[in-house]
Amino acid sequence: MSDRFEALAQQLREEGHKLTQQRAAILHALLHTATPLSPAEIQVLGQKYCADLGLVTVYRTLELLEGMQIVRAVHVADNCHGFALSTPGHTHHLVCERCHAVVEIEGCGLGEFLDSLAARTGYQITSHWLEISGLCAECQRSN
Repeated sequence: MSDRFEALAQQLREEGHKLTQQRAAILHALLHTATPLSPAEIQVLGQKYCADLGLVTVYRTLELLEGMQIVRAVHVADNCHGFALSTPGHTHHLVCERCHAVVEIEGCGLGEFLDSLAARTGYQITSHWLEISGLCAECQRSN
């Protein structure tokens, strides 16, 4: 996990941002979970690494990290957004409705559909976001 942390820290530095203690704490919090976290959850976990981590700092850092495509907002079942580390490139999400586990699916097979949609509607499609919800294998076994 420290290799991933170092890679993310290097990405911040390369884009001209400092790796503050607060930003490091937020990265550590995100690295130690497999499910999307709300900003408040990130704050609580991040305070293990930086006791004075504030919620405003968490929001500002998430905005920065999202702009750098380090994190992605993930819609979860309770109509809130959580945040999870992202993989580079274009991805879509499978989200478990029960445990909120997220699987990122790299690539996209929607090109033909989007071209057809643009032709039918006259829209110039500039981006899209796809999230699929269901029950993961573990939650299906616990039914």
